[in-house]
Amino acid sequence: MTTKIFITAGTGYVGGSVLDALVKRHPEYTITALLRNVPEGFAARYPNVRVVEGTFDDTKLIEDTAAQNDIVIHGGKPKHLPSLQAHIAGILRRPQPGPGFLIRLAGTGIIADWQDGPYAVLNPKVWSDIDDIDTITGFDETYLHRPADKILQDAATQHGDRLKAAIITPSGIYGRGKGPGNVRSLLIPEMCENIIELGHSFYALEGANRRSWIHVDDVVNVYLKLVEAAAAGGGNAVWGKEGYYFATGQELSQLDLAKAAGEILHKHGLIPTKEPKSLTVNDVREMRGGSSWEPMGVYTWACNTRVRPDRATSLLGFAPSAPTVLEILEQDLLDAVEHVKRNGPTYCPGLKL
Repeated sequence: MTTKIFITAGTGYVGGSVLDALVKRHPEYTITALLRNVPEGFAARYPNVRVVEGTFDDTKLIEDTAAQNDIVIHGGKPKHLPSLQAHIAGILRRPQPGPGFLIRLAGTGIIADWQDGPYAVLNPKVWSDIDDIDTITGFDETYLHRPADKILQDAATQHGDRLKAAIITPSGIYGRGKGPGNVRSLLIPEMCENIIELGHSFYALEGANRRSWIHVDDVVNVYLKLVEAAAAGGGNAVWGKEGYYFATGQELSQLDLAKAAGEILHKHGLIPTKEPKSLTVNDVREMRGGSSWEPMGVYTWACNTRVRPDRATSLLGFAPSAPTVLEILEQDLLDAVEHVKRNGPTYCPGLKL
């Protein structure tokens, strides 16, 4: 029997990359994609992908489409609760026997130490998705991603015979996407624009805070392993409340990242000095990239997000294989520069190149 998959955010950075990989590696799957706008050439590139046109606000469309599929991949807008609830409602309406599977995208912001500080210092805590699962699933809803995680985990607990759920929680993502739409990450382009606008690379205080990182190709591999497990009826994966998967490949201090970025942008004549400079916490607090969320600056530049992918490693055989963030940094930075030249800035409105 053919496995039927519904994926949302099919032109997004992560969702589009997952869609592309599914089509290439599993031509036997029947795939439906929710697209806000259908990119030029999409049908030629993916002739066997059925398209439903709509947005995350089209909850009735999402619910009805989810009800017709075996596996639903929530590939973008991780904090959009109505669409998540529609995914769940659709799976619970499936007429087919056996459970449906929902794989949701979240993020390691849930364990970031942005709320209390101290900022820009090393936090020794490295979070495990196995050893710390009770703490993570016990967080209250002031923690990033927790409201959506809780909705899904509660539904999976209540309807475990009909809904098998997993949450993929990637760290900072980098690298070129492979999908039909957006192929840009977020953090590296934002850092690039700020560095060029300032005229130097930067870090907060001493820059000792550390972030885990993962290449988008490795995020896709975690998705594929879970999809393949779901297509096999669940496989070796864990689903439900403990179906929580950190996805990461390495970590780096903000200081080391700032040094590497400064050298690259200086080499290409985009800033006058390669040496990064220390900024105050108040300085970086204002560097929010246009976000209305007040803590965004300290979250992005001055806190720790350190995780281990213990569950994906032990159950799915995951091992990161893509280039590291330092190996791909020059390409990502220059891609960000070209984007500003062609389209204007995304994060620093006054920046001109």
